[in-house]
Order: sequence, then C-alpha cells, then structure tokens
Amino acid sequence: MLKIIRIILMVLVVLVISLLIFAATKPDSFQVQRTASIKAPSEKIFPFIDDFQNWGSWSPYENKDPAMKRTRSGPASGKGAVYEWDGDKNVGKGRMEITESSPTSKIVIQLDFFKPFEAHNVAEFTLEPQGDSTKVTWAMHGPAPFISKLMQVFINFDSMIGKDFEAGLANLKAVAEK
Repeated sequence: MLKIIRIILMVLVVLVISLLIFAATKPDSFQVQRTASIKAPSEKIFPFIDDFQNWGSWSPYENKDPAMKRTRSGPASGKGAVYEWDGDKNVGKGRMEITESSPTSKIVIQLDFFKPFEAHNVAEFTLEPQGDSTKVTWAMHGPAPFISKLMQVFINFDSMIGKDFEAGLANLKAVAEK
C-alpha cells in the first residue's frame, strides 16, 4: 500500500512539474483584438470611446455589476481622462487613463487592474474610415507574467476577452448607427 501511495505521489509531482514547465513556454506577452464595421462616420463614433461618461451606452463591462462604484477625474474626455471602478468579482477593481487621443482616429488607454489580480495592459481603439462606414478595432495587449502563463494553460484569454470585445463592438455599432 505504501508503495502505491509513493507511486501516486511521484506521478503527481511529475505532472505538476510538467504543467509548470509547459506554462513557462507560453509567450511573455498577449494580445486580443476584434474588429467591426460600423455604418457611421468616425466623427460620430469617436466621442463614444473618448469620453468615459459615454461608455455606459456600449461597454460590455458596465452592466456586469449594477452596484459597481465609478469615479471619473481629469478632463471630461481625451488625454488625461481617468475612469476608476470598484465592483464585485465579475468586474474587480481597476483604473483606465487615456494616454493618447487622436481625434476621430485613435485612442490609447492605460488599463490597470488591481483586483481580483494585478495586471497592467494597454487598450487601443483605432477608427479607419471606409466609404460610408468605419472599421473600428479594439485591441488589448500587455505582459504575461508567470501566473498569467499558468492561467493560459486552462483559459483561452483570446476567447474569453474576445467575446466581451465582440459584444462591446456590437453595442457600439448599435448606438452609433442610430
């Protein structure tokens, strides 16, 4: 019986070590990106993204916790605008700050998460006019520390975050095309 327990423990140790080695082979950074075509000029779409006050009309994260505490500071829109949130396990706690705002074409946001885990990423929105429509791309990229690599063994970040981006772009399309 003792021999069987030792064998089981050795197998478990080998499996855990293998899992850790496999996680270490994951990339040191990640990127998630989704694109949508919106039948509206970029001038109409841009303010929905550049002003955090407008995110409630389209962001998929705004309705995940109705009791979420929100704080806005800095300018109302554009570079320096800040949005902080503190919510339940579905949204956690974090902060966004617009670091670049090129009217009608690009918005770059420093995105910092504090809970349920710490992460520091960059979100970018690009708007490219295409005839009577605008191609809107929502991307997020950042470093992948070891804990993130370990999570990626079990969770597909692209699928998980990508679903939210797809929902947000669909919501943005709905409000911009009105």
